[in-house]
Amino acid sequence: MTDPIVVGVDGSGRSLRALLWAAQEAALHHHPLRIIHVLPFEPGPVRDSRIVSEATAIAEQAHPELEVTSAEVEGTPAATFLAESERAHTVALGAKGRGGFGTVMLGSVALQVVGHAASPVVVVNHVPLDQGRVTVGVDGSAHSQAALEYGFKEASLRGAQLQALYAWSPPGGAAPVSAAQDTADAEHRRALEDCLAPLRQGYPDVEVMEELAHESPVLALARASDRSDLLVVGSRGRGGFRGLALGSVGHHLLQYAMCPIAVIRPRTRPAPS
Repeated sequence: MTDPIVVGVDGSGRSLRALLWAAQEAALHHHPLRIIHVLPFEPGPVRDSRIVSEATAIAEQAHPELEVTSAEVEGTPAATFLAESERAHTVALGAKGRGGFGTVMLGSVALQVVGHAASPVVVVNHVPLDQGRVTVGVDGSAHSQAALEYGFKEASLRGAQLQALYAWSPPGGAAPVSAAQDTADAEHRRALEDCLAPLRQGYPDVEVMEELAHESPVLALARASDRSDLLVVGSRGRGGFRGLALGSVGHHLLQYAMCPIAVIRPRTRPAPS
């Protein structure tokens, strides 16, 4: 069975944005869509099947050809979506919600799912504006290389430009000396080109824009997200990306990105088609 795109819904407007993004992604990849509504562990929880039925109707109306399944699951949100990620192509969550995964952007649920999911996780806080660009944060780590692979595939499917962004700033935030900055720029650009070279060959249809930014990765990527349909980062990295899944860098990016943000871990199982 083809791995599904899994999306969490709770009836909020924010989960609707995640639903619409996930349905579009499922149609783009020719994968089924699986809609999940998480119910808390409570005696006799009130079931509102309208949430699932309405979400299913919205997805099917937007993409009549899409295979859609749904489920109401009793449990904790983090555990539910981590379990779903074991057999998912992607897990999509809204930025904030109520009930099943309220404050998913800013609380422990998002950090647990983003940090430990077996599949890519996409947090949808804004609807893309068809900018024709996928932006990937690069730092040379294995996690950012996995993010680049994901970004190239997404750019190819969308017919979009890929922006590979390598951000760095001097230790302590001191203003760089010109000669030292030139040397560091050359080193970082070579590292960026080395990361891109094999993927350029694998995706010759993708137009690539390389960018070095002299600021923190958080600021550079947050700015770039305003001109992107998708922001892609590794779940951990070195330098500015260290602790992305659990620390302040990821927290801020998840909170302030102006487009959906995909957090990618190196593959531990065969890649879905």
